Order: sequence, then C-alpha cells, then structure tokens
Amino acid sequence: MGRYLVTGAAGFIASRVSQFLMDAGHIVVGVDNMNNAYDVRMKEYRLERLQKQEAFQFEKMDIADKQAALNLVDKGPYDAVINLAARAGVRQSVENPWVYVDTNITGTLNMLEVSVRSGTKKFILASTSSIYGTNPPIPTPESASSDYPLQPYSATKKGAEALCHSFHYLNNLDVTVFRYFTVYGPAARPDMVMFRFAQWISEGREVRVNGDGTQSRGFTYLDDIARGTILGLKPVGYEIINLGGHQVITVNDLIHKVETLVGKKANVIYQDRHPADVMENSADVTKARTLLGWEPLVSLEEGIPNLVNWYLSERNWVSQILTP
Repeated sequence: MGRYLVTGAAGFIASRVSQFLMDAGHIVVGVDNMNNAYDVRMKEYRLERLQKQEAFQFEKMDIADKQAALNLVDKGPYDAVINLAARAGVRQSVENPWVYVDTNITGTLNMLEVSVRSGTKKFILASTSSIYGTNPPIPTPESASSDYPLQPYSATKKGAEALCHSFHYLNNLDVTVFRYFTVYGPAARPDMVMFRFAQWISEGREVRVNGDGTQSRGFTYLDDIARGTILGLKPVGYEIINLGGHQVITVNDLIHKVETLVGKKANVIYQDRHPADVMENSADVTKARTLLGWEPLVSLEEGIPNLVNWYLSERNWVSQILTP
C-alpha cells in the first residue's frame, strides 16, 4: 500500500487519478484550494465523491502559499507527489497571467520543495500540449519545439518543466512530466468544449464556436489519461511524455455527434478565432507506449456517449453550471 500526495485533487484529471489510486489500495492525501477558476460546484461534486472513502485525506490549501505547502512535509512520507494542480485555459491566461504564474510556477516550486524535504523520490507534473506553440508537426512528438509559447498559460508550464529539471539535477528527483492533450469525459471542466456542447445543445442555448469549426483536436478519454498518469510513477530519471490526443475530430463533426446523442439540433454561432487558439493538435504518443506501455482503450464512439449520458443523468444541476 502506497501513500500519494495529489494536488488539484478536486480537479477533472486529479480526481480520477486519486480514485484509481484508492481502487488499487493506496492512500491519497488530496490538496485543493477550491478556487473559482470555473464553477466551483463541479469541484465540490468531484470532491464529495472522494471524501466518502476512508483512504482519502483532504487538505484545503493553495500550493502557491509557501508556508501552507511546506506544512505538508510533516504529513509525509509520500511514495510520490503528483502535482496536477494548475490554472488551465489558454484564453483566460491572457486576461490574468499573474494567477497562472502563482499556481503553475510558484506552486510547482513549492511542491518540488515538499518532495525534497519529505524525502519523496518521485514527482509527476501536469504540463500541456499548448506548449508546442504554432504550427508544430502533426502528430506532435516531444522533440518538437516548445521554445515559443503563444500564451501565458503555456509559458508558465514551460517554466514549471524547467524547475522540475533543476530539482532532478540537483536532488536526484525522479520526474515524469506529462504534456496532456485534449482530455474529455464525465464531470469535465465546464470551460472544455465537450461539456459546453453537451450543455448548450441539451438546453437549447447558442453553441458558440471560435472560428469556422474546421479546427480539429486530438481527444483522449479521462480514464485513459488517469491510467497513463499512474503508469508514470515508474522510475524514468527525467522524461517529458505526451499523453492523449490520439483520436482527431473537427469541432463541426463533434457538434454533429452530440446533436445525434442529445436528439436536438444545435444553434451554432460562429465567432472570430481567438489568436491564442491553434488550428490543429494531435499527439505522437510513441514515447508513452515505449516507456510506459500505455495504450488508450476508450474510443470516441464509446467516450462521447459516456459524457453525454452522464450529463443527462445529472442534468438537474449541471444544466446550471456556468460555461464561459
């Protein structure tokens, strides 16, 4: 039985990683500040499900608060620190880059220090496919340039990756950095496209699309991402690994699939494309297969209905969730 410190535990990916760890018989010390980056009711829903289990210990705190973070040292030891807490979203980071620096850079620094001071030998960092900037090779390998981020969000993640490498070098800390591509599934972040489409089409609201809808994204189901993250607990030295984005679909085709599942026609409103958005992304996941033995198992044909059915089953309250 292991004991793992998971930050951002009420978040979309971290809550599922926490559940998988507990299902395997481990204890999870979950950390989250329950901020209002998006509708907090979604975080409360995920957290409530975790707190029903004896193996889950919750600490409400902000990882950007140095003293609060260092208090976690005495709550160790940990088999690994899995730092999934982040301010995410490319467009929002343009509006308020300071909070992204606080959480994604200072917060990562604090959790690295917790790892070293508590004697923890393994660290996992959530990074992002946004780090590859404009016009990367498609599908994108880890060797593609990440030196020219397009938004403060990806810039802060680049900084966090560099901090991880310095702690690996100075302290022999074993680090797996995951560059997540587009993730989807039940209880997703409400600022993510699949949740928004499920809500907007189900409730007869305008479906706002930035651009003409021909832009495409590589999607991977939440459970596959959580499994891959846990596989990253193995010793690797210091590695940056793409995870996700294996099935590509255009925004317009995604709308049509949700329309069919919901049984309603979408009222699509096309808007100017945001300069922080890229036209296409998909991941080369050869490294994840080679180093971790990871293979995605859930197809879009299975995963999209899972998300829509979850939405419809929870519609009484998720229809009220704020979607930017």
